[in-house]
Amino acid sequence: MGLRLSLFGIKRSIHLSRFARYRKAAIMLTVALLVIPLTVWLLLPAAVPDLAHGNVAGARALAADWAKGNVIVLVRHVERCDHSSAACLNGNDGITDRSRSVAVDVGAQFEQLGLNKADIYNSPMKRTVQTAGYMFNKVGVGEEWLINCKGTMLRNALAHKVAGRNLILVTHSECMSQLEKDLKLPASTLGYGASLFISAETPQAPRMLGFIEASDWRSVTTE
Repeated sequence: MGLRLSLFGIKRSIHLSRFARYRKAAIMLTVALLVIPLTVWLLLPAAVPDLAHGNVAGARALAADWAKGNVIVLVRHVERCDHSSAACLNGNDGITDRSRSVAVDVGAQFEQLGLNKADIYNSPMKRTVQTAGYMFNKVGVGEEWLINCKGTMLRNALAHKVAGRNLILVTHSECMSQLEKDLKLPASTLGYGASLFISAETPQAPRMLGFIEASDWRSVTTE
């Protein structure tokens, strides 16, 4: 199919079939540009859920698993002094003085969840020892696996989990990232005092419940 044009006595022929081919190619390219990113996005692992800010379903799932003693939670130590200009609590290898209240507040939230059937461990680093002391009034020693956790975090956590009892681990951001990696999830950027929860109801297939930042506990609701 062709189109003949004449302008100032100059005649030209335009073959419309060429434009039809270009149009089809343009449509296919557009579809590819839309489909490829969508496919990549669908194949990416889901982000770790935030259990605060009105995530009622997530908060209910946490409460239900906690009541059954199925939960493993990793709690990051509060603000470390050597990474801050704030006053130190006791030496620059521990936490800041102002972060004591953060630890106490987070501990109070765990009290509301219930600590009557919970085992608590902390890494031997001074900042986690201090955090555990203010958060739970309990300090353990010698738990090297909570600082040297590369490639072993999930396995060691499950090994320390007692059936019917929740497991609280005061640890470090690297170990929290390692747990996410072990579960084949993207790493989160969690702040000081944040908590990362998994359900070990089926130890052979533990699943991520989500996280709560230290400042967000009051926005957690099951209603």
